[in-house]
Amino acid sequence: MKRTQKERMLAGELYIAADDELKADADRACQWMVRYNSSLAESIATRHAMLTELLGEVGEGANIRPPFHCDYGYNIRIGRSVFLNYNCVILDVNPVVIGEGTQIGSGVQILTADHPREPELRAQGWESGRPVTIGKNVWIGAGAMVLPGVSIGDNAIVGAGSVVTRDVLAGATVVGNPARQR
Repeated sequence: MKRTQKERMLAGELYIAADDELKADADRACQWMVRYNSSLAESIATRHAMLTELLGEVGEGANIRPPFHCDYGYNIRIGRSVFLNYNCVILDVNPVVIGEGTQIGSGVQILTADHPREPELRAQGWESGRPVTIGKNVWIGAGAMVLPGVSIGDNAIVGAGSVVTRDVLAGATVVGNPARQR
């Protein structure tokens, strides 16, 4: 049985994002972002209710300050009391799980989207994704980037501006480009 491009995307296989079903999902997320990103003056409770419209899971007390950008939203699961500051981007072509109590600074990018290394496949529009998992009580400093396939353990710290290319152990502090343990 032939799988849809969305099924391929969710499985982490090569897929074409220009597929009609995925375009419709992305358009829905764009319409939601227009509303959400103009809601800064609304109460946290109102914004929390809006988050539950798009995201796969939103824990009690979670707060994402607009502006916020994502691909689809339904692949994002955030735990209780998670905080994302202004201008965060989550490219969620694969699951992104953020554990409870995690704090994410402004301008952080969490990226699951990846592309083939072969230029011919990229030219044909193929792409893929790998999930990102961020544990509980993690602190990610402003401007950091978390790349596809990375897991960050509970209680870890990622320094501002760091580029996280590899898994981060629980309790570790990493800084730099590429991020390395201190």
